[in-house]
Amino acid sequence: MQHDEMIGKVQALAQLPDRGSAEQATRAVLETLAERLPSGLADHTAAQLPPTLATTMRQVTGSFPDGHSDTSAERFDLTVFAGRIAGRAATDEDQALREAAAVLEVLDAALTPELTEKVAGALPADIRELLPLGRTVDGD
Repeated sequence: MQHDEMIGKVQALAQLPDRGSAEQATRAVLETLAERLPSGLADHTAAQLPPTLATTMRQVTGSFPDGHSDTSAERFDLTVFAGRIAGRAATDEDQALREAAAVLEVLDAALTPELTEKVAGALPADIRELLPLGRTVDGD
């Protein structure tokens, strides 16, 4: 999926007023998601995104061209997830959750199904609830 297509879909799903707001929301969610995922998984996710959005995730994980990363996953819940997105997107937490759900839905369509399952499996149940309906993890 191309950058403009992803941003347009986020704008529509989150009912944002303009593409700038959708860009800001997308970057805020991807940065926060990159903090929550193990660095290798965040890097694999970034590899399937358009270059400008991949850079957003890689800046957080400290990924290097040879594929190794500096950081490991931070452990935080939905409240912290929403708070970080709200801070980055300059919005409130309720809007941040709506934006996160929109970005995660677009991300679900952009990634391979196998990678989407790995991302879902790395998230705690409360954050995983933001994923599109029907997304479950084996063992849940």
